[in-house]
Amino acid sequence: MTTLTAPVPPTPPAPLREDATVIGLVGLAHSISHFSQLLLAPLFPWLKDEFAVSYAQLGFLLTIFFVVSCVVQALSGFWVDRHGPRPVLYAGLALLGAAALGFAASTSYTMLALFSVVAGIGNGVFHPVDYTLLNRKIGKARLGHAYSVHGITGSLGWALAPAMLVPLTLAFSWRVALVCAAALAFAVLLVLLWQHARLTVAPAAPAAAKAQAASQGAGAGSLDFLKVPAVWMCFGFFFFYAGVLSIIQSFAPEAARQLHGVPAHLAAVCISIYMVCSASGMVLGGFLAANAERCERVVAVGFGIAAVLALGVALLPLPALAVPVLFGVIGFASGIAGPSRDLLVKRSTPENASGRVYGVVYAGLDIGQAVVPLFIGRLMDLGQFSAVWLALALLQGVLIASAFNVGRVRRPVPAVAA
Repeated sequence: MTTLTAPVPPTPPAPLREDATVIGLVGLAHSISHFSQLLLAPLFPWLKDEFAVSYAQLGFLLTIFFVVSCVVQALSGFWVDRHGPRPVLYAGLALLGAAALGFAASTSYTMLALFSVVAGIGNGVFHPVDYTLLNRKIGKARLGHAYSVHGITGSLGWALAPAMLVPLTLAFSWRVALVCAAALAFAVLLVLLWQHARLTVAPAAPAAAKAQAASQGAGAGSLDFLKVPAVWMCFGFFFFYAGVLSIIQSFAPEAARQLHGVPAHLAAVCISIYMVCSASGMVLGGFLAANAERCERVVAVGFGIAAVLALGVALLPLPALAVPVLFGVIGFASGIAGPSRDLLVKRSTPENASGRVYGVVYAGLDIGQAVVPLFIGRLMDLGQFSAVWLALALLQGVLIASAFNVGRVRRPVPAVAA
C-alpha cells in the first residue's frame, strides 16, 4: 500500500519586527568590528611622535592586525558552522575591548604590535558570524535590505572611530580616547548578551542533514566549497577592495592634505565624511540589490565613478575645500556598490557552508589590508602623494573587472557537507 503524505506547507516569513531586531543587533556588532579597524589609524600623528616611528612602521601594525584577522576569519567560519554564531560573536567583542585597553596602556611599539594581534583575533570572527545570522534568520525578500543595513553600520563604525577618537585625543589624550573605545565595545557586548535569544540559530534537522549527505555521495566533505571557482573570484575581489579601504582609511586624507593644502582639521574629518556618505549610498544600493541580475553592473558604476574622482584628486589642482566634498562623493558612489557586492558572495555560496565561505572570501579582505599598507606607507614616506591616489584609482578599476569575472564564472552551486 502506498502512503500519501500531505505536502509540508512553507515556513511563513518572520514578522518584520523580528527581522528588524536581528538586523539591528547584527549591524550593531558589525559597527564595532569596523570601529576597531580604525583604533590606531586616526591616531597615527600622535603615535608617530610618542613612539618615534615612521609611517611604514605604523602601517605594519595594520599588517599585523589584518594578517591575524585573516587566519582567524578562515578558521572561524568552521567554528560558526559547527558551534553556531553566538558564542563566537561574544568572544570577538570581548577581545576587541581588551585590545583597546591594551593599546591605551602601551608604552612601546612592541606592545602596540602585541595588542594588534589580540585585536586581529577579535576582528576575524565577524563576517562569518554576521552573514550566517543574516542568511539563516532573515527572509529572502528582506535580505538585500539586511545587507544594506549591515554595510551601513560598518561604514558608520568607520566614521565613528575618527569622529570619537580625534576629539577625545585633542581634549585629553590618545590613551583616554582608547579607554573610551574599549568601554564602547564592552557596552555593545552587554547589549548582545541581553538579547541573546534573538541570536540563536536553530541547527539543521538531523533527517534533512542525512538526506542531503546521501544525495551528495560519500565524496562530499567540509572543504568541497573550495572547489567552487566563484568563491575564489570573490576572494580576489575582496583582496582588491581591501586595498581601496586601506588607502582611504589610513593614507588618503594626509596625502590629499599634502597635495592640496587642506587644513588639518578638515583632513581629520575626511574619513568620517567618506563613511557617512558611503552609508547613505548603501541605502540606495539596498534597493538596487533587490534585482540580483544587475549586481555586477551596479558595482561597476559605483566604483567607476569613484575611480574617476580619485584620478581628479591625484592629477588636478583643487581648492582645499573641494577635497572633503570629493571624499563624500567617492564614499557615496562606493556605498551604492556595497549591497550588490555582498550579493555576489551570497549567490556564490553553497548551502550549509555560509560560515566557511564568508570566512575564506573575507580573508581576502584581511590579506589586502595587511599587504597594501606596506607599499602605500612607503609611498607616503617618500612624499609620493599623487601616487597614493593613483594607486587608489587603479585598484577601483580592478574591482570593476573582478566583479564581472565573478559573474562570468558563477554557476548554480551545489550544497556541501556540513
